[in-house]
Amino acid sequence: MQVKGRFLLDDEGRTLLLRGCNLGGSSKQPLDKPGGEPPVHPAGASFVGRPFPLEEADAHFERLARWGFTFLRLIVTWEALEHAGPGIYDEAYLAYLRKLLLIAGAKGIRVFIDPHQYAWSRWTGGDGAPVWTLEKLGMETGNIEKTGAALVYRRKDGSRMAWPGNYNRYASATLFTLFFGGNTYAPDLAIEGKSVQDWLQERYLAAFRHCFRRLKNCAAIAGWGIMNEPHQGFIGCRDAGQAEDPVLPIGARPSPFQTMLAASGRPVKVPVYAPGRVSGHETFNPEGISLFRKGFSCPWLQSGVWTEEGGGRLLKKDHFASFRGHPANFTEDFLKPFIIRFIENMKEPHPSSLFFIEGPSTGSHPSWGPGDPPNVINAFHHYDGFTLFTKTFIPWFNMKTEKFGVLLGRKKTAAYFSESLKKSVDWTRDRMGDMPCFLGEFGLPFDLNRRKAFKTGDYRIHEEALSRYYDGVDAHLLHSTIWNYTSDNTNETGDNWNGEDMSIFSEGKPRGEGGWLRPYPMATAGTPIRFTWDRRKRIFVYRFLSDAGAAAPTEIFLPSPWFGEKPEIEARFSETAENAAPEPLAEYRPAEQRLFILSGGRAGEITVTARGTA
Repeated sequence: MQVKGRFLLDDEGRTLLLRGCNLGGSSKQPLDKPGGEPPVHPAGASFVGRPFPLEEADAHFERLARWGFTFLRLIVTWEALEHAGPGIYDEAYLAYLRKLLLIAGAKGIRVFIDPHQYAWSRWTGGDGAPVWTLEKLGMETGNIEKTGAALVYRRKDGSRMAWPGNYNRYASATLFTLFFGGNTYAPDLAIEGKSVQDWLQERYLAAFRHCFRRLKNCAAIAGWGIMNEPHQGFIGCRDAGQAEDPVLPIGARPSPFQTMLAASGRPVKVPVYAPGRVSGHETFNPEGISLFRKGFSCPWLQSGVWTEEGGGRLLKKDHFASFRGHPANFTEDFLKPFIIRFIENMKEPHPSSLFFIEGPSTGSHPSWGPGDPPNVINAFHHYDGFTLFTKTFIPWFNMKTEKFGVLLGRKKTAAYFSESLKKSVDWTRDRMGDMPCFLGEFGLPFDLNRRKAFKTGDYRIHEEALSRYYDGVDAHLLHSTIWNYTSDNTNETGDNWNGEDMSIFSEGKPRGEGGWLRPYPMATAGTPIRFTWDRRKRIFVYRFLSDAGAAAPTEIFLPSPWFGEKPEIEARFSETAENAAPEPLAEYRPAEQRLFILSGGRAGEITVTARGTA
């Protein structure tokens, strides 16, 4: 697999379109730690068996391949690799991964490894980093939730998903700020004789470099992600006394300074927001205890951002606002240098790897030019925010999450997802050298509308939503991996992490497949132009420019549930095509769910139409 401009090519020079899913949602947790329980110290934690036991791997990979999901984003957390302590790698887990990838390769499946995190770690209400990254700063993990520094886990109280709010709380924001900008904003803070930023980054890089060395000969691996949805923490905050740019528009909204006070043992009254208004207040740290063990204190207190005098005063409200004399730009000033550092470290064991980079969840992307590393793909994410956070889908209503504007009518709401994707595609074209675009995450909760489908078995509303998303993905010819496939998902436990329930597979069966089981051009002997899928009429249309010199055929996935044994196939050159007769040869192989098109060594625009007869 190689990058050529905006396209990815296979070894036969065909233009690839990669489709698959994230594997899997419960890989954020150790095998013996189901979601909804507070994390404990990981002395015996093990991720062996995530995403599923080896004895089940054949069945899962065969199922994914039957669905046309031949390219996967494989979730691997830093904690899974190095949970027992700095430099102590879980070799049993790495051996498990190696065996898993060998099985995947034998089933015709490729993957890229995603170093996954949300909100820094399980101890700060998400997943990703080992607990010792917090302990090295003197944090007492048992006091994180008590001090308001994070919502550590989702209780089974029926409340809506609230973990994204942890990005604006103390623990996650502090760790991200130190990881990416410690040398700038806490230059005197050190761990084991190194600056905090260098120490944290070197441990992260060493862990994934070690992982790559253990797995590099696995043919299934196509490349590596850098970090899932990196976050700026406090970087760029113009006024630490104000709550700026909350990840969630609802819930508690503390300012950075309020989180610092609460972490250092002071009760703090914080406003709680409903959409567009303050609905009440919550007291962070009502017991007045410290997050830090004896001998440690808040890094921002040590760096002079605030003082204990007078009950706590903010001294440098703009401490995080600038970088080297200009307004701080997290993506360009801090994230991009780390991305390049990661790539250079990972190229050491395997120089030809592909790298899937992504910016923060706010939608910002790094610029990329001729002097930057090659073989890079912009692997951004996009969700329908209203549906994701309210767990409600209304076909004729939506809200623009970036400006909180209301959308009314099926046409407007259906177009919104595609329009949102276009912004990232255009940025990539204009500022990232027109590199390939990859939608690494999208999807929806299956416990929509008060879990109604679990009682009725009717997933038509989910299928309508997912079809809209995929229509947008198709319109931009995007590579994509839907979130997610969780092998142990149930209606009761969901994805086993923070109340999420987004798996397309549950209790041994697919769900909502009318929305995501779709035809697409897997490999094109030429240049793709456009394709569409009418799921109600079961009509697939694909236009492409054929390559006269291509020896391998164009390969199209036609799922048998929609096309049956003998679909109606038509393949024609356009009237302007060179040597327009005879027409292209078309061969459908129902056992493989593949349609093969041969142009006969002729160049020109070909239109393929397939009509389902099932």
